[in-house]
Amino acid sequence: MATPSLIVPHHVAIVMDGNGRWATKRFLPRIAGHKQGVDSLSRCVRACLERGIAVLTVFAFSSENWNRPFEEVSGLMELLVLSLSREVPNLNASGVRLHFVGDRQRLSEKVQAGLAQAEHLTSGNHRLIFNVCFNYGGRWDIAQAAKKVASSGEPITELALDRAMALAHVPDPDLLIRTGGELRISNFLLWQAAYSELHFSDKLWPEFDEAALDEAIAVFRTRERRFGQTSAQVSGHGQKTTPKAA
Repeated sequence: MATPSLIVPHHVAIVMDGNGRWATKRFLPRIAGHKQGVDSLSRCVRACLERGIAVLTVFAFSSENWNRPFEEVSGLMELLVLSLSREVPNLNASGVRLHFVGDRQRLSEKVQAGLAQAEHLTSGNHRLIFNVCFNYGGRWDIAQAAKKVASSGEPITELALDRAMALAHVPDPDLLIRTGGELRISNFLLWQAAYSELHFSDKLWPEFDEAALDEAIAVFRTRERRFGQTSAQVSGHGQKTTPKAA
């Protein structure tokens, strides 16, 4: 467990990559990797709670994932419903507030109802804000924000767009982790990750454990976050979180 006096990122975002490859390496169906990935995510949530991280955002299902084989997509939807019934009571008891971020229109009524129920049940919690990006894409997020601002008649400015983004309820991520050895962010939080520190792990998501999270946090502590300033300007002030505009 991390020492409380040490700096930890306020908001951690994760691209959970490698479930399918984990299963394939073991001659298992890909859905078995996704099931293992749910267990890894539960472990990650507990680790964030223990380390004092305030916000966790994960990329669970991208808008491009609909292009995967029907059997895999169908299995993922069933796994989501099962995970909600199994995990939400534990998350609620631990003080976790759930937000599901993404376009829900393509989801079944059963899935939409499950998401809304989980959000309602955990709405009074404040220990950890847990954003699950499901049927989400960074380009979709920017487009929906622009549409929302335009329809309001407000001028389209950075501030207006920022307030209309799907993650406007939390500060931008301080640390963005991608597992699975790939070196890209794959349409995840394109707007919000402008000043995020990036960390790429070779571990497949089902293998990502507390030690791997601690390694990412340790690397984060070595980064100098200048936000456009010089080293001289920020020296002596430590790490900070990019504030949301008021």
